Amino acid sequence: MKNKLNNLPLNGIVVLDFTNVLSGPYATFILSELGASIIKIEKPGGDDSRKYGPFSNGKSCYFISLNRGKKSIVLDLKSKEDKKIFEKLLKKSDILIDNFKPGVLEKFGYSWKNLSKKFPKLIHGKISGFGETGPLKDLPAYDIIVQAMGGIMSITGKNKKNMVRVGTSIGDIVSSLFCVIGILSQIIRRTKTARGSKLDLSMLDCQVAILENAISRYSINKINPEPIGTDHPSISPFGSFKTKNGQIVLAIGNDKLFNIFCDVINDEKLKTDKNFNNNKNRNLNLQKLRKRIEKKLKIRTTQYWIKVFSNTKIPCSEVQNIEEVIKNKQIISRKMILNYDHKLNKSIKVSSSPFNFNFVKKSSKVKPAPELNENKNQILKYFDII
Repeated sequence: MKNKLNNLPLNGIVVLDFTNVLSGPYATFILSELGASIIKIEKPGGDDSRKYGPFSNGKSCYFISLNRGKKSIVLDLKSKEDKKIFEKLLKKSDILIDNFKPGVLEKFGYSWKNLSKKFPKLIHGKISGFGETGPLKDLPAYDIIVQAMGGIMSITGKNKKNMVRVGTSIGDIVSSLFCVIGILSQIIRRTKTARGSKLDLSMLDCQVAILENAISRYSINKINPEPIGTDHPSISPFGSFKTKNGQIVLAIGNDKLFNIFCDVINDEKLKTDKNFNNNKNRNLNLQKLRKRIEKKLKIRTTQYWIKVFSNTKIPCSEVQNIEEVIKNKQIISRKMILNYDHKLNKSIKVSSSPFNFNFVKKSSKVKPAPELNENKNQILKYFDII
């Protein structure tokens, strides 16, 4: 499915997207944004997320946000005819991605041993909750489960009595990103070896992989890291601070910035105070530092400080809600917010691709999400099945 007008890196790569809801569909959406052709194989009744709100003209905005630019075909592997179609799709495809529980494809005869024998150049990316090995491999998992089990909830929130789930489904999304990285590296490997390969990706593994320095901190002092609100466990001041009319987020990452910051808030003695004269001491005396900083910041409004800090290149921001994000001039200038109005009562806002390559102009055109089974005849014709 090569597109002459598509100059993106994965143009000509065909992906069978046998995934559902989020972790798999987001990975294949990214591959689509990189130029790949995505054949979305849906079970009878369709992807579960087609039933997730909010809805516009009966269309799921949740589904739309993850499946734009894909082609849909319904296949039931319990059907002999559909299995034949699936195998003909596999024969001409580069990549298969699924997020079934371990053993589901095997039940229909599609173990990696069989797939690799029959389709030696096929790349298979598999996402599951706990991976294909280990004592939990057969258990179901959702985003909040792996956030809890993977430790990220234990360090997210106001304090240890107020631990919370991260506001987006980071358990799913991180596994999607790692899946894309794995798939791209598998493509490189296939170029070198002319052989396909399989990626066994666990959502739980991916959560552990992004714990930053929490594991090493525990291993050194044997103290479990705890939620500390907006503050950073190793850098200070780095968090949200009260102003006259709200709050402002500051990220003072080194002593040079801290010295400039002290001058700007008119507290030069803060630079030489032994409690705050280096990052280690600032971290140890964070609450004292916070009170002293907020005493100064409360004199002026958030808007005043944003202007002053921005002029002196001190990293800062308001805490923006989603409406403010959509209207943010920087985000708009990067064409990150697009209008989607395909078969809807009214246009909805969707996020764009973050990729800005120097060899292709970023498009503002939004590709439509497919109706269920909309592209069956087109797909069968392309794969010489009809």
